[in-house]
Amino acid sequence: MAPEKQDRVLKQERAIQTREQLLRAAAEVFDEYGYSGAGINKILQRAGVTAGALYFHFKSKQNLAVEVMNAQRTAIEPHVPTTGLQRLADLTLTWSHSLQADPLLRAGVRLTGEQASFGLQDATPYAVWARSFEECLEAARAQGELREHVNPGELAEFVVGACTGMQEYAQVVSKRADLPRRTVNMWRLLLPGIATAPALDRIEISEERALSLWASVSAPVTKGETDHE
Repeated sequence: MAPEKQDRVLKQERAIQTREQLLRAAAEVFDEYGYSGAGINKILQRAGVTAGALYFHFKSKQNLAVEVMNAQRTAIEPHVPTTGLQRLADLTLTWSHSLQADPLLRAGVRLTGEQASFGLQDATPYAVWARSFEECLEAARAQGELREHVNPGELAEFVVGACTGMQEYAQVVSKRADLPRRTVNMWRLLLPGIATAPALDRIEISEERALSLWASVSAPVTKGETDHE
């Protein structure tokens, strides 16, 4: 590789790394202090970067908050390899543990709820999840897993609303410690009404599965795995 090209590649890699540092640090601070308490200096100190680096990547604190809000889906989806109804359930089972452990996801949820306090009324995070769930349901229909009366768009929006309320309830009751159990119960109630009999027999829903899915998300990537990729 020519020295000039190599230099460009290194700069791009550093820029990506800096952006990720900022996003993660901002998420941690937003999670701990909320939007109003998350000062720029706190974020810079947590990220270990300069103000110039922050404003190179993000126009403002509000812009940074929006990026954190919209990063929720990418924190989970790439780690769930299943399809159809099993994937839909697995996304929520993984979410039920991730929301306890991942500050990026927690901050996204907190900021989505607080956004009116910093001048936003943006339904994008909900819409993104709804579309993701609808894609699972469309695949489920193609695989013969859905009962005929089920409308994928309506059900997807319902699941987003149910999960939103469920995590808020769990936060008050147990600081979300019982969210996996609540998520499993949600599916045990919903699946008999939406899944065909063959699909219902093969879909796995359990707290043990939720924990196993989360373990696969949180497991560190070894150097050998990274190099292989």
